[in-house]
Amino acid sequence: MDWTAIALSIRLATIVSLVLLVLGVPIAYWLTFSPRRWKFLVEAVVALPLVLPPTVLGFYVLVGLGTRSPIGRAWTAWTGHGLAFTFEALVIASTLYSLPFAVQPVASAFAQIDRTLLEASATLGVGRLETFLRIIVPMSIQGICAGLILTFAHTLGEFGVVLMVGGNLPGITRTVSISIYDEVQSLNFSAANQTALTLLVFSFVALAAVNAMTRRPWAGLHGA
Repeated sequence: MDWTAIALSIRLATIVSLVLLVLGVPIAYWLTFSPRRWKFLVEAVVALPLVLPPTVLGFYVLVGLGTRSPIGRAWTAWTGHGLAFTFEALVIASTLYSLPFAVQPVASAFAQIDRTLLEASATLGVGRLETFLRIIVPMSIQGICAGLILTFAHTLGEFGVVLMVGGNLPGITRTVSISIYDEVQSLNFSAANQTALTLLVFSFVALAAVNAMTRRPWAGLHGA
């Protein structure tokens, strides 16, 4: 197996998961509790990567990070090299591509909170931040953990977006999914199978963990 690609993918997935923990929770909070009628547009933007072909998203991210874009020119002026086809570009693209996997489980957990608890907290004069930290987060911790696990697993197995934005540079942008593709192209099915099986087992364990955290074993008792 290509341990360098595996290590790079784990590093990428870890960074993206932490970034989306910081960005995704506030977005989920706003989508859940905001009274704005037009928030469905933001929901559509957040969910867009679920239906958008990865190559399409990767293409536009590549254009947005290219040397002709304001972001690309600013990055080149700051670092002396382009942003496209770098690990940093993978982080940006993966953050956008995995955004719904971080936001939707958290928003779902927020939506299940009894609003009377929040109203009681406000009546007692507790600020929004303290209410968020002392009531909302503890009651939504399973959804937050589920979002983290799904984000990590989804980022770990990305292919189209990372290939478009990062290319296939060993030790820099060559992720484990691209490594599997290269092995298949080289007709090295044994090595490809070993790596693919590792991802299969990890994905199964991740989904099992999410289902174990989000299921409600008492739900079936209501019909008894």
